[in-house]
Amino acid sequence: MGPRMNNMIRVPEIRCIDEDGEQMGVIRTRDALVRAHETGLDLVEINATAKPPVCRIMDHGRFKYEQDKKKKEQKKRQVVVKLKEVKFHVNVGDHDYDTKMRHAFDFLAQGNRVKFSLMFRGRENAHRELGFELMKRVTADIADVATVEQAPRLQGRNIFMMVIPKKAKK
Repeated sequence: MGPRMNNMIRVPEIRCIDEDGEQMGVIRTRDALVRAHETGLDLVEINATAKPPVCRIMDHGRFKYEQDKKKKEQKKRQVVVKLKEVKFHVNVGDHDYDTKMRHAFDFLAQGNRVKFSLMFRGRENAHRELGFELMKRVTADIADVATVEQAPRLQGRNIFMMVIPKKAKK
């Protein structure tokens, strides 16, 4: 909803700040409203919890516009790190492995986190050590560009491992 302003301020006395940022002291709310209307500005409650509440005479529309502009600027500077996933099976072929690793390198180069997942099907469950060997191979291959954030761990029929690019760790 935002701060209360003008006639929505119901307390009898306020601490007022004028349009130039000068302290006017503790005055009656009606007097502050009259002063705000004379200058063509709004009386905006800055701090409602203070005793008495602090209000300021300002252009509320312009104030709100500048706040929105600051929020948009902060949003632009914000870096969003996405999570990308590369899926394997235990019996992955060399060419498929190379292709998936090339994708993983691209994701890491873009600054994204990469989640490696390996799924066991049917009788592959009996040879889970092969899955951990494949994850060790992945770890060795990406050691120069990424850091292992979450070591390979078994969850149900899957093994998961999370890596982050080395540049992002700094």
